[in-house]
Amino acid sequence: MDEPATTPGASAGPSRPTLAAVARAAGVAASTASLAFSGSGPVSEETRTRVLAAAAALGYDGPDPRARSLRRGRSGVIGVVMDDRLSDAFRDPVNVLTLDGIAEVAGEAGASLLLVRSPLDDERGMGPLVDAPMDAVVLVGCNVRVDRAVAVLRRRGIPVVAIEADDIEGAVPIQLDNREASRRAAAFLRDLGHTAVTVVTLPLDASRRQGPISEERFAEGAAFTAMERLRGVRGVYPDAPAIEAAGSSVEDGRTAGQALFAPGGSRPTAVIAQSDLLAVGVISAALEHGLRVPEDVSVVGFDGIHVDDSLLHRSPMRHLTTLVQPFVQKGQAAARAALAMLEGGSGEPASFRSELRIGDTTGAPRT
Repeated sequence: MDEPATTPGASAGPSRPTLAAVARAAGVAASTASLAFSGSGPVSEETRTRVLAAAAALGYDGPDPRARSLRRGRSGVIGVVMDDRLSDAFRDPVNVLTLDGIAEVAGEAGASLLLVRSPLDDERGMGPLVDAPMDAVVLVGCNVRVDRAVAVLRRRGIPVVAIEADDIEGAVPIQLDNREASRRAAAFLRDLGHTAVTVVTLPLDASRRQGPISEERFAEGAAFTAMERLRGVRGVYPDAPAIEAAGSSVEDGRTAGQALFAPGGSRPTAVIAQSDLLAVGVISAALEHGLRVPEDVSVVGFDGIHVDDSLLHRSPMRHLTTLVQPFVQKGQAAARAALAMLEGGSGEPASFRSELRIGDTTGAPRT
């Protein structure tokens, strides 16, 4: 149960229902409840109805006006800028779980969320950043085209928090150990005896190309997370070949795997995929080519999401070897930093560590 809300000098009384309480009552994530209540996101009508019914039952009628007053008459809205189309962003569990963390902290403070797609390289999509009522902005996964967005926000005087981005002047960074974590995964495979290791990367820029990464392509790479993870692997395997995926999905991983395991090619003994969804796609491709995992090829992912057994095509594997990252905690830290800046503070940077979780998709190479 939520603790009663009190203020200095005021007597304790019944607590005002929170968005988090509504989410629990409706059986949905905090981010889903926020989107359903605001009407601003890809939420089914059935879910929206359930959330609104829970809100009505609890007496929740929106962000706490007392919390808004703490923001000196501001809008009470935190903008969340995402790199993908919103419909695509919500297919990636990493984005959803990170947004859950943001929504949990923001909701408890009485703030609402506004989802905005990072603008394209031209003027399209710039409108919400120019005139949307936002007190602060959190950049989520905006690796490849944030300069124009940040310039607009800076002109508006809006505080910015950046999750997993290159250094952005004036923005509070929330970082993950992408390079060091990938180095640990590579060292684990090296210690197992693997010498032929290939990396399947996330997109290196907004062009969403797919195929082998040349030295020229590597030099062009602009996506912070993808580049850091690739650099981590190459800290152990300097000459490790890499294949760029067009996105982070099972199908994108399968496409990369089909190229890796094509007959007549030089097949790796291990693959490091930069997301769990890509890893599942690589495993599916390996199985389709008659390979066994991990006897013929080991596969490592990154994220630590729950992988539906059906995605592994009913393979005998139950647990993916992966780097588990703290999505929700990243989102919570970002929201706390944004709220602190709204109160005149500087916002606390944060750094998080991923943990290597050994599953049954890795083993020593066959001799």
